Amino acid sequence: MDINWYPGHMAKAKRQLAQQLGRVDLVIEICDARLPHASRNPDLDRLIGGKQRVLLLNKADLADPNATQAWLRYFRQQGLTAMAYVSTAGKVKEALHLIDEAAREAVERAAEKGVKKTVRAMVVGVPNVGKSTFINRLHGGNIAKVGDRPGVTRANQWVKITPYLEIMDTPGLLWPRLDNKRAAERLCYIGTIKDDVVDVGMLTIHLLEDMLEVCPDKVTERFKLKDTSLRGIDLLEGVCRGRGFLMKGNVCDIDRGCMVVLDEFRSGKLGRLTLESPATEAPQRIKLKGAADEAKEAPHGED
Repeated sequence: MDINWYPGHMAKAKRQLAQQLGRVDLVIEICDARLPHASRNPDLDRLIGGKQRVLLLNKADLADPNATQAWLRYFRQQGLTAMAYVSTAGKVKEALHLIDEAAREAVERAAEKGVKKTVRAMVVGVPNVGKSTFINRLHGGNIAKVGDRPGVTRANQWVKITPYLEIMDTPGLLWPRLDNKRAAERLCYIGTIKDDVVDVGMLTIHLLEDMLEVCPDKVTERFKLKDTSLRGIDLLEGVCRGRGFLMKGNVCDIDRGCMVVLDEFRSGKLGRLTLESPATEAPQRIKLKGAADEAKEAPHGED
């Protein structure tokens, strides 16, 4: 399934992000805990460079806790400060502590000069991953625009969290070419890419197939699926029949089936599940990063 979605405002946002990086002390990157690989923009590693970074695995209450711990171990082995995040008072406090720790060196340098430093941080991530909601939770009010669709935040916005902490909300960033079709499809699963630019039927089939790989019991229980060997359109029709999504003449209501499967995955009605593991996805990310670095270093004009 081909996916091409890189709105003009994203190119502008990427340029603005690069320009603003010099004004911040650290970067807070947010990804989706159900898809810790697919929901991280590989371009960010190059853009952020050696800047201090805190990685939040958001919506951890929807993810498999064992898988989340495996991802946290992996990220920490890569030298990243990472935590599983949900919008609770305790997790907000923990996130603020990690931000303080990441900014400690900059604060201490300023203190040596007799300056009480205001830490400036930038929140980044793909669209619809929860950046603005995170900022609102830190702030204690609805100061950053939020929505259950991608593309709500269109411009950089500074938000004062405390007298000594300011955070910039940024538009969600995808990379220009979604060459990794598997990762691109998974971004569609969580609503990062709008449903109206993809084949929703194929998207739903692939989501069901992915879920059968990692949590077959949850799929059979939720959708009353009798045969877990089904694939393709037969699988989607099996779900429709299991849930009673039938029209006149015993014909499957495919549109309704797609809508329900996507909605129930996105809202966590199937329970806590994670579709990726470090063992299978992390090597692919390293491969992509290496290819990007080689392309950057290659002399211009070479074939």
